[in-house]
Amino acid sequence: MRLSARVDYALRAVCELAAANAPRTVEQLSAAQNIPNKYLESILGELRRGGLLRSQRGPDGGYRLGRPAEQISIADVIRALDGELANVRGSRPEHLEYVGAAAALQEVWIALRASEREILEGVTLADVAAHELPASVSALVANPSAWS
Repeated sequence: MRLSARVDYALRAVCELAAANAPRTVEQLSAAQNIPNKYLESILGELRRGGLLRSQRGPDGGYRLGRPAEQISIADVIRALDGELANVRGSRPEHLEYVGAAAALQEVWIALRASEREILEGVTLADVAAHELPASVSALVANPSAWS
């Protein structure tokens, strides 16, 4: 799986918001995660338009999560910025057709998507902010081969 810098920055910023449980300005989020300010501002705007964030102007303003951190998964953030979790050359795996010796590739791509969904939909911003990942994710991380 390949995540863009945009998604990485977005996830880092929304985890900061989940941990803060209060409005944060672009400047505060940028400084906390060492993210370029202008780039982050654009990303936060996309997340706001996607309904994951709310913004408020004024001295007590800033960005906050659009719903409780327990209700926003990592997958929600990725989809808001990049669309589908898994695709092959821009197509959904169920729409692909392979023939001959490659016919089983479609099933591999569908299994890969299911595996990604299981992890990314099962981890919320609250989980990450609290450093309390689901047991299934912790078990995967505990395997030394996962790190190489």
